[in-house]
Amino acid sequence: MSTHTSDNDSIKVAVITGGHAFDVPGFHAIFRAMPNVDSYIQQEENWAADVGNVLDSYEVFLFYNMPRGLPEERTRPVLERLGQSGQGIFLLHHAILAYLQWPFWSDLVGIPDRSFGYDHDQEFPVHIADPDHPITQGIEPWQMADETYSMTSAGQDSRHLLTTDHPASMSVLGWTRQFRNARVFCYQSGHDNHAYSDPTFRNLILRGIQWCARRI
Repeated sequence: MSTHTSDNDSIKVAVITGGHAFDVPGFHAIFRAMPNVDSYIQQEENWAADVGNVLDSYEVFLFYNMPRGLPEERTRPVLERLGQSGQGIFLLHHAILAYLQWPFWSDLVGIPDRSFGYDHDQEFPVHIADPDHPITQGIEPWQMADETYSMTSAGQDSRHLLTTDHPASMSVLGWTRQFRNARVFCYQSGHDNHAYSDPTFRNLILRGIQWCARRI
């Protein structure tokens, strides 16, 4: 397990993007407002190339990527090492749909069949399925606006934290699992600034990072 931390004991996070457009200022604002987290937002190809030889220094890899099909030859070996070191893995929103044809990513997400539909601009309630988990402790149920995915939910080998009963959404919105030596948190929400600016959404992103980093 990686034990590297930032000089000021902040959690060092690689935020990995690519394959899907997003509101850059709105997304960056989530991490700029986050206390005690050093986030480095980067394209997946730059993360995998690791020109600065810093991969081992991150405590958490937060994926906000959605490449189609299979990974490129130069990226695949880096992705296939995920979980071996114990560095935390956070799959946010469309990252749970990345590499749809790759069984490795399906195993990481915990959903073998990731066929999906989507609906923009939905209003839906979020229920706390597991109030005792460190990520959800103290979080109250709330209403949010975001894109929803209609797809199979994670199975019983994952711990279900957040759910909804919206008819256009998968029922489980947030879940944790173990992948090799790593903690994994998957969170379906996070399409645009409606979600980015939601205080409870931001709090869950922070707590998810802290949990993946074994800080809570």
